[in-house]
Amino acid sequence: MTHRLSISAFISSIAISALLLLPLSVHAQGGKTAEQKDTVAFFRGFAVSVDLIGLAQKITGSYGQYEGALRINLKDKYFPIVELGLGQTNHTSDISQTTYKTSAPYFKIGADFNVIKNKHDDYRIFAGLRYAFTTFKYDVSNPTITDPVWGGEVSYDYQGVKCSYNWIEIVVGVDAKIYGPFHLGWSLRYRSRLSHNNGDLGKTWYVPGFGKNGNNNISGTFNVAFDI
Repeated sequence: MTHRLSISAFISSIAISALLLLPLSVHAQGGKTAEQKDTVAFFRGFAVSVDLIGLAQKITGSYGQYEGALRINLKDKYFPIVELGLGQTNHTSDISQTTYKTSAPYFKIGADFNVIKNKHDDYRIFAGLRYAFTTFKYDVSNPTITDPVWGGEVSYDYQGVKCSYNWIEIVVGVDAKIYGPFHLGWSLRYRSRLSHNNGDLGKTWYVPGFGKNGNNNISGTFNVAFDI
């Protein structure tokens, strides 16, 4: 039930954000009609941001993450970005009673491109790409399982199983200036696994920064950002 609530909260956040920011994005596209010589500086500063979707997942669901980002602004057109996070889970299956725990950092590096014609407007629509990776350890245990050979109940407890994961993310998103240096924005992410090491026990249940183990998934962020 908590997982369903987490997904519902994520979808609701994205939908509400899109409705709020779409009129601003449309306005941005119609801002300048005449071609003007671009005289702004190449380096336009940078912004720091935090994601609220991962925090909501952590509070309402069985896993989540704390994530922040540093984004550089080059001529309001190109935005190199570094994203850092801490993914966590402490989940016990209602069916098998297996407990899976991990807490580990993950790292992403990439860039966004502002696709709006008027690059210097306060509102932006992004398309971008990320390369992401994490190395982590997990603990898995079960107090009682049935021995398939000899019968009876046994338990198992494995600590510090080492794993690694590499993936790419295709990103689309919106960023809107609210007041002064304060921005709000959202993004949708398609994640695709490049390579992985599941450790000695086979398939892991959760990967920090990626989500549930698999070849790909779709997720998103809702960002609070400040220009510096």
